[in-house]
Amino acid sequence: MKRKMKLLIAGSLLMAGTLVGTALAVATQDKYALKVPGGLAFSEFRGYEGWQVVSVSEDGGLLAVVMANPTMIDAFKSGIPGNGKPFPDGSKMAKVHWNTKKLETFPAATVPATQHDVDFMVKDSKRFADSGGWGYAVFDHDVATGTFAPGTKASNPPQDNDAKCGYACHTLVKGRDYVFTEFAKR
Repeated sequence: MKRKMKLLIAGSLLMAGTLVGTALAVATQDKYALKVPGGLAFSEFRGYEGWQVVSVSEDGGLLAVVMANPTMIDAFKSGIPGNGKPFPDGSKMAKVHWNTKKLETFPAATVPATQHDVDFMVKDSKRFADSGGWGYAVFDHDVATGTFAPGTKASNPPQDNDAKCGYACHTLVKGRDYVFTEFAKR
């Protein structure tokens, strides 16, 4: 009996150690080390979580908040892209998507649940001359592990996973310097 108990305890400790090790590995992912092919890196958007909100949207059952860095916010406030001028190099946007849920305390409200992904755009006319001056990246969020990975054809929606992944879609708004989002007045 003692031998079985020792094996059971040893097995439990081994399993617990494995789970703790896995949890630590997940908790310590350096999302800023991630890149999409073509070089656009998560690290280029460090601090995006604190950028000013440009707008919010809902599309395909996902809620999104679009944020921009100060360079892009200043451009929006000056009338770009509605005035026909392009955004300056260094303009950056982040769009965080969430799956939705009903708010338990107020069921009429739909609110963010788990994060789905984060999309990035950066204006760099030299680096991305062949995609309208913009570089793009999609990083899917894995709810189970809390980690990010570049979007792929297996993503929902499917993504090319290079720095030009958004170009084809954004050509619809070429006259707006490839930017769909309008700055929401407040």
